[in-house]
Formats: sequence, C-alpha cells, structure tokens
Amino acid sequence: MSDAPAPPPSSQDRIVLLTGHLARARVEAVMAEIDGRGRDGQTFQWKVIDAGVKVAALMTEEIIRRRVSLPEGATMVVVPGRCRADLDALAAHFGVPVRRGPDEVVDLPAFFGRGAAVPDLSGYDLRIFAEIVDAPDLPVKAVLAKALGLAAQGADVIDLGCLPDTPFPHLADCVRALKAAGLTVSVDSADVGELRIGAEAGCDFLLSLNEDTLALAREVAAVPVLVPARPQDLDSLIRACRRMEDWGLPYLADPILDPIHFGFTDSIVRYHAFRKAMPAAEMLMGTGNLTELTEADTTGITMTLLGIASELAIRNVLVVQVSPHTRRTIAEHDAARRILYAARRDGALPKGYSGALAALHDRKPYANTAAGIAAAAEAVRDRNFRIEVVEDGIHVYNRDVHAVHAEALAFFPELGVETDGGHAFYLGTELAKAETAWRLGKRYAQDEPLDWGAAWDRKTEDLTRLKDAGHTLATRRQRTASDPAAAASDPDGTAAGDPAADAGAGGDPD
Repeated sequence: MSDAPAPPPSSQDRIVLLTGHLARARVEAVMAEIDGRGRDGQTFQWKVIDAGVKVAALMTEEIIRRRVSLPEGATMVVVPGRCRADLDALAAHFGVPVRRGPDEVVDLPAFFGRGAAVPDLSGYDLRIFAEIVDAPDLPVKAVLAKALGLAAQGADVIDLGCLPDTPFPHLADCVRALKAAGLTVSVDSADVGELRIGAEAGCDFLLSLNEDTLALAREVAAVPVLVPARPQDLDSLIRACRRMEDWGLPYLADPILDPIHFGFTDSIVRYHAFRKAMPAAEMLMGTGNLTELTEADTTGITMTLLGIASELAIRNVLVVQVSPHTRRTIAEHDAARRILYAARRDGALPKGYSGALAALHDRKPYANTAAGIAAAAEAVRDRNFRIEVVEDGIHVYNRDVHAVHAEALAFFPELGVETDGGHAFYLGTELAKAETAWRLGKRYAQDEPLDWGAAWDRKTEDLTRLKDAGHTLATRRQRTASDPAAAASDPDGTAAGDPAADAGAGGDPD
C-alpha cells in the first residue's frame, strides 16, 4: 500500500518531494538540515519540485500528472500528507513508488528516519472484558446492540453484569444471542445459580468464584475468574488457584483493585505479592474502581494501571464504562495496551509511540516557528487568510495583514470582515479552535479538527479525493450563481476568509 510507512531510504535512493510555492523554501531548508541522511546514517539524494500550486495540500492527482516531470533516476516520490490523490495510480503513472509524507514540514526528519521509526501498534497481549452493568434491565436486542458497540470500541469479551436482588430471567437468552453473534461472553454475578445458568447457556468466563464456591468450576466448561473469599484475603485466593491447578483446570486470578482511600495502595501491593507467589498464573485486573470512582481524566489513569499490568504480566482487564467521564475508557484501554506492548517488545519507555493517550497536550505542539511564518507571510500575494499557531501565539496573515494575538476575539478589528458574515463566522470558528490549541499546547492545522487522541472518534477521510467546499464557500457559490453582481465584487474569485476556497474548487489553483 502506498499509504504505508516508507522503508528507510538507502544510498541508492533519489527522492523527489512535491510541494507548493509557499512551502518550497521550508521544505528545502528542513531537508538541508538532515543533509540527506536517514536512519542508521544512510545517505540519499533528494530534490524538491514545486507542483505549481500555492498551497501544497491543494495538489490533486490530475495537477501532479500534468505538471510534474520527474528527474532522471528518481526512485521515489513523496507528496504532502494532506494531498488528496490516489497514490497507487500516481505510482503507475511515474513508474516509481509514491508515498504520502507527513502533514507538516517540521515532521520530515522523522519521516525519513531521523528519529524513531514509525511504530507498529498492531500487536497486544491484553484481553479487554467490557461489562454491561445494566443487562438485567435491558431486553435481549438492546443487550446485543450494546455488546456489538463495545466490541467495536475494542472489547474482546462482553461481560454480562448481574445485579443483586434483581431478577435476570433472560440471562441465558442474552448469552446465546451474544454467542450467536460471534462474541466471547462472561457472566458476572455473586450468585452461583446465575453463574451456572450462564455457563449452561454457553458463556466463556465466570466472574467470580472463590475457594468457597470453587466446586462449580469442575461442573462447567466456562473459565472462572477467582477472587479472595474475603476482602484483602490474598491467602484464600492463592489456595483457590492452587486447587484449580491440582484439578488441571484453567482460571484467571483477580486480587481486586480497591478505590483510592479505601485500600488502593495495599491492593496494588497485593497484585505484586500474588505475582511473586504465582509467577505463571493468568491474572485479571478490574480497573473500574479507579476510572469510575476518581473524578479525573481517565487517559492517564488507564495508562498507569495498564503499565502496572504490563510489568506484572497481567493479561486481562475488566473495564466499566458507565459514568459520563469514562465514556471512552474501552478505546483508551485499547490504545494503552498497544502502546505498552510495543514499548515492552522494544525494551523502551512508553513514549514516542502514539499520542492517543495524550488527549490534552501534545509532545510537539508547533509545526512552525515565528520566523518561518514571517518568511511565508512575505511571499503571500492573495487575500486568503492563513492561520498558524506557534509558541508566541496565534498568527493570521494574508497579503495585507500579519497579526499575532493570544485571543481569538482580539483579531476582529484587524481583519476587515465586519460586513461579511460568512467570512467572519469561518474565521471565528477557526480562531477559537486555534486559541484552544495554543492554550493547551496542541498541534493546530487550519481547516482540520484538533486531535483528541483516544478521547474521540476521528472521522475517516478519503485521501484520494479533494475535500468538499466549506460551508462559507458553498454558500457564496450559491449566491454568486444567482447574482452576477456579487461575483464581480469578489475579484479574487475565492472566499477571502477561507483557504479551503481553493481546495473546494476542485479546479486547478495556481
């Protein structure tokens, strides 16, 4: 796949980087800094080609085909990350591989291996149990719908939570419906009778048994999760585990994680003590007593708990996603298990693999510098506003103005859009987003959403086609189509406040 990470360049490579008028100098400067050296000191030759557009992201497959001729001996083409084109079709046209580079020029060194390799986050060895806590109160169809949603977020096992003193007459039907849908199922109850019903209906795991109820494990095929017979009674858990081993039966052991100020630290010690006593036992940790019962963002809590799990070889977690502030915990556990697996595999710290758990602050928040923006601003010859965020604040510039402020509203008197509601609306929304990015230290890219990592569902985009026109441009087109006088009043023929005007045109910007 041409969107896959490129292999490190070698001394035989002659790489062509395509860009636009405004970014060419920056691309050449960054490439000069790395001096044609990739990972492991491998040198390669490179050349930057201006594809004949002002903004690199506005390149289309058709423009590249018509305007770009490769120098003799070229072995690879790199297009900007936001270029909308079918890279396989371009590779067939040029006869060499075409790769999608990073979104930002500043990230080119890492793309060429001057930094960590692109991490492989496909692997993990932690199984996620996701509990449906209100299953007894839901009809079978609703339980199934919720289960499929949890599985889509990353859950490997759907845990049907039973409630004390609450009838669950359709428990067996729920188990059978989930199994028929191809799901792995556990039943979670303090009632041995409900556990038996779940096992006889075909569930895969039982939560939970202890040394006093262990006999059920010999009567059913489901794998039990074992817990202490009494709170904090680690010895009873170890006795139950050893009895299961004597019987030759599989099990998972859960010493139980307690909430903060109710035994949390001691419970962490218990997990460690259990692992010392039972080095080969399969273990489970329920993380909900921290994520659900602590009013704090769950990304950091999840990463820390799964870090403990990684060190103690705990390969199962039970996740609860009930409180509104824990609405993304399954996705967060999925991201954390991949990052930690990769870091452990590499013998490395869990840093630099992914920003999925760093939802509020980015490690590298700025894609440019104030000096770089100043140089770009001098080259601009049109009225379209560019917005960038760097360390000294938010920059807005076009051919007529270059303003820098820390607050979105501070720009209003300088931009001249008082009588143009569409442009004012566009700039207001973009500048509010830019201010949020600057205050939090997040990467900002104009016309793109801020990246909140695992805390949100990022919209999947088709990178082979140009973006549709933005709302302000679409509205302007509708008006000018019916009012030629309005078109004549816009000499640039674009939405001056909306750089997406060129992108949305689907034509041939220059």
